Amino acid sequence: MAPVNNIVQYNNNEHPPTFKVTVVGSGNWGSVASKLIASNTLKLSSFHDEVKMWVFEETLPSGEKLTDVINDTNENVKYLPGIKLGRNVVADPDLENAVRDANMLVFVTPHQFMEGICKKLIGKIRSDSQAISLIKGMEVKKEGPCMISTLISQQLGVNCCVLMGANIANEIAVEKFSEATVGYRGNREIAENWVQLFSTPYFMVSACQDVEGVELCGTLKNVVAIAAGFVDGLDMGNNTKAAIMRIGLREMKAFSKLLFSSVKDSTFFESCGVADLITTCLGGRNRKCAEAFAKNGGKRSFDELEAEMLQGQKLQGVSTAKEVYEVLKHKGWLEMFPLFTTVHEICTGRLPPTSIVEYSEHTPKFPLVGGPTAFP
Repeated sequence: MAPVNNIVQYNNNEHPPTFKVTVVGSGNWGSVASKLIASNTLKLSSFHDEVKMWVFEETLPSGEKLTDVINDTNENVKYLPGIKLGRNVVADPDLENAVRDANMLVFVTPHQFMEGICKKLIGKIRSDSQAISLIKGMEVKKEGPCMISTLISQQLGVNCCVLMGANIANEIAVEKFSEATVGYRGNREIAENWVQLFSTPYFMVSACQDVEGVELCGTLKNVVAIAAGFVDGLDMGNNTKAAIMRIGLREMKAFSKLLFSSVKDSTFFESCGVADLITTCLGGRNRKCAEAFAKNGGKRSFDELEAEMLQGQKLQGVSTAKEVYEVLKHKGWLEMFPLFTTVHEICTGRLPPTSIVEYSEHTPKFPLVGGPTAFP
């Protein structure tokens, strides 16, 4: 079956739709995002019905191309099996073609691929494009850390908001209630367009004028989830896990405010903050793989566990822990962030998984409150 083409007719008094959406990414969360968006573009007169979804082409065991199967069945059989995406979702394996007509770009790929994707899109997108990143991670360069939203803005010359929250994709796919936070910089109207595009009765979205705070919450909670997985794998109990989550939140807040003094305390009480931390430490792929790592005494690598357990999805927490560690080491902050430091050292085999609680005997060398001025 060929993809459905939606032909929209307008009355003489009506204006044609202003916005056309492309989702760049088609994994588990990318497919769910496409489903959410597609349900709304059919209802909102300011949006074109059709939602393009860029697919990194794969050949399935059947010999069929993943893109063809998505368009024939309206289902991403590899990354979101059993869920219909909406007949107005059209999969496209050609990145440039997928974004050509869009002026609202939704980025949702593993963060380690984003620099390459942006380079391919330079000069290929509409001049009036707006972007939003659902990506949890950051790039670490010689000049320092670079958030994914900043990378998108700088390389593509577009405004980029972020969407983060307590969002386990498979639960949203079956329409269980969830919340999310859109982080924006200056233009509230643009943020409200994104809120409108994603909001459904089961997916409640709010806006927060703090891009860096929202994005760092979504990024750093994956490191804490790795720690929580170690605790689960070692059967240390709920009290220990709660302590890890509390200290992890403290380090998240301190790290964020050290990097960006504009980060607001209130952001950590939005869905992108404490709620996302809780759900990721209770479920999700980072906790799951870290639990298996600890149960095996660190003898099986995360690469091996990822390949075995995630069916092609990517683990974000381990790479983010490495990136955070590089920032801490470069700035001389390792002793201020014992949890973040220990997680990376366990992931790389320098310490055994049991070391996850040993740091609790050593309080941070400097206070983790008060922003940059509290540090020498």
